[in-house]
Order: sequence, then structure tokens, then C-alpha cells
Amino acid sequence: MLTESFIASTRTVERKAQATATKDIGIHLHDLQPIPSLKTSFKKSTTQPNCLAVSATHIFAAQADKSVIHVYNRDRGNQEAVVPFPENITCLALAGPYHGAGTLVLGTQGGRLILWELATGRQISTAQSHLQSVTCLAVDPTFNFILSGSSDSNLQLWSLPSLLSFSQPSQNDPGQPLPLSPLRTLTNHRAAINALLFAHVPGQTSFAVSAANDQTCVVWDYVNGTVLHTYLLGDNPICLALDPADRAAYAGFTDGSIQFINFYKPNNLLHGTVDPSQQAIPTQPPPSDRWHLPGSLSAPAYSLQVSYDSTTLLSGHGDGKVHTWNIAKGLYSAQLADFTLPVTNLLMLPPTGFPTAQTPNLKLHNVVKPRYESSHDMGTSSNGDSTIPLNYNFTAQLLSTLPLQDPCPEASDLDTALTHPSFPDSMLEEGMAELAAMNDRSSGPLDADDHNEADTLRTENQHLKTQLDDALRRQREAIAEVLEYDKQSLRRNEEESVRRARKKRRRIRKMEMEERRRKVVMGEIVETGNENGAQGAEEEMDDDLSSDTDELSSD
Repeated sequence: MLTESFIASTRTVERKAQATATKDIGIHLHDLQPIPSLKTSFKKSTTQPNCLAVSATHIFAAQADKSVIHVYNRDRGNQEAVVPFPENITCLALAGPYHGAGTLVLGTQGGRLILWELATGRQISTAQSHLQSVTCLAVDPTFNFILSGSSDSNLQLWSLPSLLSFSQPSQNDPGQPLPLSPLRTLTNHRAAINALLFAHVPGQTSFAVSAANDQTCVVWDYVNGTVLHTYLLGDNPICLALDPADRAAYAGFTDGSIQFINFYKPNNLLHGTVDPSQQAIPTQPPPSDRWHLPGSLSAPAYSLQVSYDSTTLLSGHGDGKVHTWNIAKGLYSAQLADFTLPVTNLLMLPPTGFPTAQTPNLKLHNVVKPRYESSHDMGTSSNGDSTIPLNYNFTAQLLSTLPLQDPCPEASDLDTALTHPSFPDSMLEEGMAELAAMNDRSSGPLDADDHNEADTLRTENQHLKTQLDDALRRQREAIAEVLEYDKQSLRRNEEESVRRARKKRRRIRKMEMEERRRKVVMGEIVETGNENGAQGAEEEMDDDLSSDTDELSSD
């Protein structure tokens, strides 16, 4: 049965009196389909927006106004570790496959990024790149790029492989970026960035979406650093969600309303984010696409998520309630849950229950606590070398057998057939033999239908054999024509060589005779009877060349 779940985290509000049991719970695992219900909860956590990350085995929660991350083990259902860091963590994101051992990316209050390899414990810290605290992070579907948004209104694009590489460019090379520095800075917003998302589908048409306190939502071509489109929202968006098919975005506001941002114009199939005629002109969504809570409900919408089938939108609000919205109708549906405390983060989990689901190859039972080490200790070099240190250990469980590559694999029959210019004779003969064997096995008493089927198979067999004989005959004729053409070309080339040799010889002989006549006239030599002998030898050589030409013609 297909099951879809989500994880919600809350922020503790000290002013509001809460029951002890409720106040201590900060993370909830809740089913959405087929039956909405609370599955489990984790205690001792209070998180700000954009401070929750989830993998198949762990939950990572950056604690509000603190420099620690709580790590929860989903298999054991308890808190696994409390990991301290040198400064307050303001946002985080997980880079890597959901089933695997990835890298946790952390944004700090000081404007820097920290990368923590969960299976090795390696910790990498960048220099301060933002002027103010990092407010949100996003990792692209290929796990190659990171986008960081900040209160300084700037977005910065990072290369994840470059940050994790043991080899860093030299600081003295003017043609290379500085070590652990962003690829580029995207500047179009005029206020603090509140939310940031990548499109789900990688490729040349992939994009990113950002929302800021300047009442705008911007769609970016993050690879080239250009703005694809700007949407004017009329209010400050505080969270974002993206349709699984990248057709639309949803923005949440402080009054609890939701703005539907359609990337496709009405009655127009051209995508609004890549249409050049629409990129330069900002768009304001129509008022009908602003969805409101019923009655007097007006708690801020801190987090948004879209279901796997794109039919339901989930919103987490400041009064602790999680509401659902009907996307097709653009209307409020119902209250899904009430966690009492402000719901600051919602994360949808990949659906389970597919019959073709593959077993993951890797499982991380326990995270390796981060340890900050110098570039020398970790093998990082600034001169282009990439030496992996001896103490670099990867700790995880392999759930499947590693494939062993045969150094000299033997080509299969299918590979041979695919690389053959035509169907190999052996394959055709084998197929004909199988058909004949099938006819022999069915040679017992047959009814009328079996006789008709056998006659049909024999007719098809005979037809295939005729086609095979005809194809082989045409192949032999083609080969004979090619050989004859090559033979004639060779004969023509040799005849041309003989003609050129005879012509050259005649020119040389004529020049020698003229030179001899000149010398006789000038009295330099005395004419003797040897001229006739030399002329006879030259005529014999011409006869030899002519005979060679005749032999070639006779062949």
C-alpha cells in the first residue's frame, strides 16, 4: 500500500504555558496517506524555520539561538547525539541521496557555511562570504550545487564537489577562484532572503526560486546567474514550496494566506520562466490566486509542502496547526494536525509501498561526530595535489554485494549481434534450428487447429529461409561487385603509372637527342655509329613498357 508521510518540527514559546509532555516534544512524524495519523515523536528540540533536515535513518535539527544540532536516530526512535559547533546554526540542508550517507550543509550566524560529512566526520568551514547571517540553504537534485541566502539580500552559488575536494586551488593563481569560495553571487533582491528552492528536475532547463522581504519571488537561471522572471506578491513571503512537476510555486505569508504562483500563463503552453518576452517584465499574480484561511484564523504560515501527487498542499502555522489545501480547486480543505507549538518546518518524505522499489545499497546506522582538522591534517593542499589522509575512514553498512568488474569480459551473443553489420549467420541458423525442433516436437497427433498452426509455421519458416537465401545471394553479389570494382581500379592505376613512365621516358630521350644534336653542330662531339645502338635500346625499352601495358589489359 502506498504510504506518504511528513515530518514537522516546532519552536518552543516560553511565554505560553504548555503542558510538560507537550512542551518537551519538538519533532513529529505524521502519516498523510492513506490515513492521517501521528506515528512517533522526538523530544528536546526547538527549531527555527529552515533548520530541519531528514535522511532515511536520521533527523537533524538545529536548535534555535544555539550552536548545537540534535541528531535523532529514526530506527531506534531516540536522540543519538548532540553536536556542538563554534557558532550559532541558522539553517541547514542535506546534500546526498535520501538512502545513503550524505553531507550536512550548515549556515551560520556569522555568514559562513560548514560542511559535515556524516559517515567520515570530516568538517569543512568556509570563510565569511555573506555580510550577515545565512537564512536558508538549498541543494540541487544532482548534489553538485548549493545556494545560500542571507539577510544581506544576496544569494551565493557554491560547488559542492569543490568544497569537498582534498585539492584546493592556489591563492596565488589569478585565474582560479579562491579556496572554499562561492562560484558567483546573485543580486536582485533588496531585502533579506527568507526561502530558497531548486527545481526537482536537473538539466539545462533547471532553475531556482527565492523569496525575500522585498515582496518578490524571483526565478533564477542559477548556472548563468541571470533572472528568468520576477513575481510581485504584494506582501513579504516567509516560506516557499514547489510543485513536484515544477509547474508552480506556493508562498506563505504572515497572515496565514497562501499565494499560488503559476509558471504558465492562462491559455498559453509556453513556460513563463523561459519565455524571453516575459523575463523582463515582472508579473503580479491575480488576487484570485491568493488563498485564505477560513473564519478568524490568521496565524503565520511558516512552512509549506506539496504531496507526491500534487493534489494537496500542507501548511504549518504559528498556532501549531497543520492545514491542507485542495490545489485543483484552490481552496482550504481541513485541519490535519494540531501540535500546539508553532510549526516552523515541514518536510515531505519519499512515498513508500511501490512494488518496484529498489533496496538501498548503503545504510548509515550512526553518524560520525564532526572533527575540525587543519588542511595539513586532512590532506588538503593548495598546490593542486589531492592526498587523502590515512585517517580518513568511511563508516556505513553495505546492504548489497559490490559489483566486481571483469577485466576482460566476454562479449555476449546480444553484444555480438548489436555490433555485427547484419544478423550473424550463426544466430539465424540457431533460430531456424529451434523452429525445426519445435515442429519435430509437435509432430504427434494434431487436430485441425494444430495442423493449421503447423502449416502456418512451416510456411513462415520456408518464407524466412527464402528471404535468408535471397539476402545471402545479394550479399555475395555485392561482394563480387566490390571486388570487381577494386580490381578494375587497380588495373586503371597501374596502366596510368605505365603511361606516365613512358611519357617521362620519351621526354628524357627527346632531351638527350636534342642535346646530342646541339653538341654535334657545335663540334663538341663527333657523330659515330653508336647512335643507332642507343636509339635501338630506347626503342626496346618502349617496347617493354608497351608489353607491360598489354599484359595489364589482358588481365
